[in-house]
Amino acid sequence: MNILKKINHFNDQVISFDVIILFFRIVVSVQLIVVHGLKKIGIGTDMAEKVPNPFLFPEDLNQILAIASNLVFPLFIIAGFYTRISTIPILIVTLSGYFVVHWHDSLLQSDVPFMYSVSFLLIAFAGSGKYSIDFRLK
Repeated sequence: MNILKKINHFNDQVISFDVIILFFRIVVSVQLIVVHGLKKIGIGTDMAEKVPNPFLFPEDLNQILAIASNLVFPLFIIAGFYTRISTIPILIVTLSGYFVVHWHDSLLQSDVPFMYSVSFLLIAFAGSGKYSIDFRLK
C-alpha cells in the first residue's frame, strides 16, 4: 500500500501543470504534423494527399484549410502563440472528420479524429501555460 501512495504522489511538486501542458502541446502537435500534415503537401508520399471535402468547399480552399490545420496551426500551438485560437481550425477539421467523414465507420477508423479532437479540446480549455509566447505577451 505504501508503494501505491508513493507512485500516486510521485513528483507532485516537481512536475507542474505548465511543464505537462508544454509537453502535451508539443507531442500532439508534432504527431499531427508528421503523420497527417506532411503527406498533405506530398512529403513522404508519391503525391499530396487528397483531403475529403464533406462541405463541398472549392477544392483549393479545402486543401488550403487542411494544410493550414495540419501544418501551420500546430506550429503556433507548439510555440504557444495564440494557442486557443489556433486550436479552432484544427478542431473544425478533426471534429468534421469524426462527426461527418467517419460517422458511420467503425471505432477503429474513427478513433484517430476522435483522439485528436479530445487532445486539442484539452489544449483549448487548458491554455498554453507559462512556457509559451502567450504567457510572455500578457
